[in-house]
Amino acid sequence: MPYFGGVDHASLAVTDLDRSHHFYTQVLGLVMLMDLGHARLYLHEKTGFILGLHQHEECASRPFSELNTGLDHISFAVNKEDMAGWEERFDDMGVIYTPLREMEFGAHLNFRDPDNIALEFFAADEAVAGARRALAAGELSTEAFAGLAREQMAGFESDAKGAKG
Repeated sequence: MPYFGGVDHASLAVTDLDRSHHFYTQVLGLVMLMDLGHARLYLHEKTGFILGLHQHEECASRPFSELNTGLDHISFAVNKEDMAGWEERFDDMGVIYTPLREMEFGAHLNFRDPDNIALEFFAADEAVAGARRALAAGELSTEAFAGLAREQMAGFESDAKGAKG
């Protein structure tokens, strides 16, 4: 199979470029690289991740819903220690979010942009982070990685049932 090296960039359709510009620069700290009129390109300086925002004339003005076919959400990797700071920032800037949740594979902080696009900060727990590193280094097979994920999921479900009972 031919190789590809991961996600290069993401592009989102938005209803108002100026409103989205404010969110992605002021809340998330991205830097605008260029304004093409109908689209703008942004950079996350520490990772090199590029995000495109596009305003299409034909774009429906109804808000995003992950319940439609297509994108469910975009997740950004963060350190768990930074999650509380992000919650404070979201409170200060009026961002809609779900408080930090510990789930099967790590900590999740879900939030919405001005078009209601579902975004997430995710901090993988050490088991997942270690397995990802081993997989990337060729020290773990895809099957073994999937097996570890299933084991972790079963352990999380068992812990959740015990907490309820």
